Amino acid sequence: MTARPAMNLSGAVVFITGAAQGIGFEAASRFVAAGSRVALVDIDREQLAEAQALLGNDTVGIVADVRDAEALTAAAAQVVRTWGRIDVVVANAGVTPPPATIRTIEPDAFQRVIDINLLGAVHTVRATTEHVIASRGHIQLIGSCAAFAPGMGGAAYMISKAGVEQLGRALRIELATHHVTVGISYFGIVDTALARTTLDDDPVGQRIGELLPWPLNKRIDAEDAAAAIVDAVSRRTASSTVPRAWIPYAWLRGVINVILDQQLAANPTVAGIIRQLEQ
Repeated sequence: MTARPAMNLSGAVVFITGAAQGIGFEAASRFVAAGSRVALVDIDREQLAEAQALLGNDTVGIVADVRDAEALTAAAAQVVRTWGRIDVVVANAGVTPPPATIRTIEPDAFQRVIDINLLGAVHTVRATTEHVIASRGHIQLIGSCAAFAPGMGGAAYMISKAGVEQLGRALRIELATHHVTVGISYFGIVDTALARTTLDDDPVGQRIGELLPWPLNKRIDAEDAAAAIVDAVSRRTASSTVPRAWIPYAWLRGVINVILDQQLAANPTVAGIIRQLEQ
């Protein structure tokens, strides 16, 4: 596929899941500022109404659970009836589990993370792809540096984001012949309510967070993540990593992870955290 010109966001129709708060809301506000019309899709009706009121008439709020494929298909159809097309999809909805090992995490908690983070992205893509093909648009998946980071204590999240990465790579190849571009946003720790609940409010989560060395423990604001998403969409970028300190890790992950996994497996501090989680 030949290189595509930058996308003009003025007048573009953007479909964002998890849009009522956090990264999704901040991204929506930036798309609106760029002249886009934005479909805010979220499960929280009250927060969705507040978000739409703040962002104005160039938005439509649609209550839908990304675990419900039929609800997302209906949401996409509503957007097309309203504005005639969908140019951009941002599959942003996501959750984190409480710190736990694979041995001890509640099956329902594990399944919820996979259902929302990974299968929710799949449902979002399947509900919107035909419309994006029609407009020769762009799909942006919100991945994470967790896709290639050690998974102890948060395996469900890491597994889900590794799956999102592979979803994006497959789509990039499959949709190229249809003149659709696909990007993946890799974020480190974004200072959102989800991250604070997992890493700040939970004592074990605090200990896990302390294991990350600088600059990998550097947090970014939701506003920074949102700005990176909008920039990636406008430039149809295949891969975007923020903060950039994670880029060498991503490039060298095949070597780094073999060494790092061995080091962590032999680390007594990590062993203590695992024992604490299993209690």
